[in-house]
Amino acid sequence: MKQTLQVNIDNGKNYLIEISDNSFEKLNRGIDEATKGQKRLIVISKKVYDLYYTRLNFSEDELFILKDGEKEKNYKNYLKIIEKAVELGLTRKDAMVAVGGGVAGDLTGFAASTYMRGIDFIQVPTTLLSAVDSSVGGKTAIDLAEAKNIIGTFYQPKAVFININFLNTLDKRQFMSGLGEVLKYAFIENNCGYQTALYLFEFLTLGCEKIMQKEPLTIIRMIEYCLNLKIAVVNQDEKEGGLRKVLNFGHTLAHALETITKYKKYTHGEAVVYGMFFIIEWAYNHEYISYSYYRLSKELLEKYGFKPLDKSFPVEKIIEIMKKDKKASDGKITFIIPCDKKQVKEIKLTPAEASCMF
Repeated sequence: MKQTLQVNIDNGKNYLIEISDNSFEKLNRGIDEATKGQKRLIVISKKVYDLYYTRLNFSEDELFILKDGEKEKNYKNYLKIIEKAVELGLTRKDAMVAVGGGVAGDLTGFAASTYMRGIDFIQVPTTLLSAVDSSVGGKTAIDLAEAKNIIGTFYQPKAVFININFLNTLDKRQFMSGLGEVLKYAFIENNCGYQTALYLFEFLTLGCEKIMQKEPLTIIRMIEYCLNLKIAVVNQDEKEGGLRKVLNFGHTLAHALETITKYKKYTHGEAVVYGMFFIIEWAYNHEYISYSYYRLSKELLEKYGFKPLDKSFPVEKIIEIMKKDKKASDGKITFIIPCDKKQVKEIKLTPAEASCMF
């Protein structure tokens, strides 16, 4: 089965997203066609290389093998990728291809956006999290130790190839991490401006068993629903000037948790879930949402086996990290909070006000 979606952004930044369970032979043909006549640098996750290299049509000479983990999304690896591109003789007419999760995609996209002021970039996400979120929309970045995604660009890919066969070897923790981002979309659907109701909240509630079993048709449909919502947002607000901020539901605390634990304790999706539990609780306590929606929201997260954070961190350090978040402005910290069923809104709190949330 194959579904094709299109991103339509002003200034001709349009591209196709292919979601399929096609054979790897067809995936290879798609990538080859998208890079026809181009030299290319393939940045591939170490795990993906070990599992799939013999099934992917790449030459060893064009590969940069990237170790796994958020800590690898750093300026040292960025420079190594740029040096590899120079070694291969890539020009402005050539391409970089990211094969892996969000770390590979973010890092490769940033390198592609800055190499010779921008060359073609293709995303081949191999995790659920990167498939439903980071591979689409054009956000690229690298981290500093004290702040996640603090150096980056908005740079749209030329194409995105999502093949769900990669999910067959994704371990449970990483699959669940992806579901953290999937669940986020259920809470923001009514903000996204998609032309028809997708009923994602209900789909995720009723389809839990098939999703956990990775039933192919259900997984493709789930990814399609999430991306339809993200595309609707990105088409309206490519560079997060307004509407796109709704995609950060659960992320303000999530990024702080990742940073304070040096990206070693929580996956991104786990941190996002903790962020959602936290802000749902706060919104209910401050009468932004009704008790019935509060219960429905928690039940949806709990249905997938998630629980609220059971560990506390120094509030002062959390607030300091939040103050450095790229969404913070005018000395205030930005939170996206639920305000009605499937709907969120932005609020800004001073550091003192944010401290009282904990």
